[in-house]
Amino acid sequence: MLAHRIIRDRGDGDAVIVPRAGWVLARGVSSADADRGFAKGHILQEADVTRLLTMPWRELHVVEPEPGEIHEAEAGLRIAQASAGQGVEVGALGGGHWPLTAAQRGLLRVSVEALTRLNDIPGACVYTRFDGQVVDAGTVVARAKVTPLLLARDAVEKAEQVAQSVGGLVQVAPFAPMTVGVVVQETLDAGAAARFATGLSEKLAWFGSRLLPPVFVAPADVAIAEAVAGVVAAGGTVVLMVGTRALDPLDPAFVALRAIGVDLDRFGVPVHPGSLSWIGHWQARTFVGVPTCGLFSQLTSFDLILPRLLAGEELNAHALSRLAHGGLLAGANRESRQ
Repeated sequence: MLAHRIIRDRGDGDAVIVPRAGWVLARGVSSADADRGFAKGHILQEADVTRLLTMPWRELHVVEPEPGEIHEAEAGLRIAQASAGQGVEVGALGGGHWPLTAAQRGLLRVSVEALTRLNDIPGACVYTRFDGQVVDAGTVVARAKVTPLLLARDAVEKAEQVAQSVGGLVQVAPFAPMTVGVVVQETLDAGAAARFATGLSEKLAWFGSRLLPPVFVAPADVAIAEAVAGVVAAGGTVVLMVGTRALDPLDPAFVALRAIGVDLDRFGVPVHPGSLSWIGHWQARTFVGVPTCGLFSQLTSFDLILPRLLAGEELNAHALSRLAHGGLLAGANRESRQ
């Protein structure tokens, strides 16, 4: 990229260097007629050169492409297209950026390491929302651009290769419709029980899943085992267990689940509030321990676990460990109430 600074200084209106078609304006050129000006980044055409020489500018900054260089618009589009993975669409250019939007409601997945490698390429620029966010269709999840007016072809191709090697830097995994049952080992009055059922049903409906009628049981292993069997018989593929005491291995719920054959994979998650959540599996069903604070709190560990579960992620012990990054939710709760 060769830069030219063109100045009219001979008093006769002529430029020392005459701009040429194919050169790119590094600064916009205004005109008394706003519609006849030129924006920064504009690629000059033959007719533009003629018109420029009639305009009252004193100084002109332009860049001349060298062989193998690509204009920012084409380069940015190519990087955006390579960065858009499953469930992501490339929008229209605006403000020098190509927006990448969610094509569907789902869970945002960002290939962070590849994203960093792409941005190590001078001139390439892609930035995203945080990995693991729940997004709706039409949400801008990332933006792509190039920072210079022209970028070498090999840099563009390298950026494309990095993004394509991971199937796109950003993907949106759709939520799968599931049937969710819940067994509540708590004593709640009728009003609280109704609020809990309504809130959970509305939350699941947003994700495209349905809630079976909640079952409220006494803290006894036989009663809990019968309740779980009923939920499974009704088609529940996800079973939420509310009110268990995760610190007590002899809690009736754990006694009942072990008797059934549920593998209790992990007790406790690095998230607050809700650090005493737990997870288990049995016959392609997932059991999630929802702490009591998850009944009515605005944001708990359950709100991080549920979207991942409904997006089809394998929720093993390591997956729960990864929730630690962003797991301090207490401040988010306070801020949301302000």
